[in-house]
Amino acid sequence: MIAKTKIKGIMFDFWGTIVENGIFPSPVRQAQRILRINRPFPEYIERFEQAFMTKNVETLTEAFHNVTKEFETNPPEFVYEKLVGMWNKNTFLCKPFPETIEVLNDLKKDYKLILISNTDNLSVPQLLDKFDLRKYFDEIILSCETGLLKTNKDIFELALKKTKLKNTNTVMIGDSIPTDIEGAKKAGIRGILVDRRDTREFDDKMATLSEIKEKIKG
Repeated sequence: MIAKTKIKGIMFDFWGTIVENGIFPSPVRQAQRILRINRPFPEYIERFEQAFMTKNVETLTEAFHNVTKEFETNPPEFVYEKLVGMWNKNTFLCKPFPETIEVLNDLKKDYKLILISNTDNLSVPQLLDKFDLRKYFDEIILSCETGLLKTNKDIFELALKKTKLKNTNTVMIGDSIPTDIEGAKKAGIRGILVDRRDTREFDDKMATLSEIKEKIKG
């Protein structure tokens, strides 16, 4: 078990943690359905993110072609149009959770804040500007820029190196146990789950970001 100590740094996931998806089910789940990829979700999501979110692309169509190549499918062109439309709809309709700005503004006074996101290069970077979120983070580390996903401990170790933090004085806040929580754990970082609907069995969790200070004190 990772010991609790005085926290100096807080890492945040993006989707489902500080910003709410604009569509439901989530875009990655809808993409699996649209592409008719018959794989267990844990296997699918890791392969999808590796293909879609670890390199820069010129267009979303190119990114989705990387996905279909990974899964050896060859859908007609209208399927790509549907995928791009769905992805853009999510980006257009998404918004920060109600407490996000207030919490980040408050935490920024006392902690180093780091954003770590599995993302393509055509959504999160633009949304950080749209919602004026960059100013809250000491470091922003994206899979599309590093080639690393959160299932790889190297992305967390990169964040620690850039901020001169230690795994013992840093926590990771995220809404996914396999990527955010288990990924951080591989790097020796305590993970706190955001479970807004209280649907998952996990000891170290909270319902909203407003609970962070209470969770990490002492």
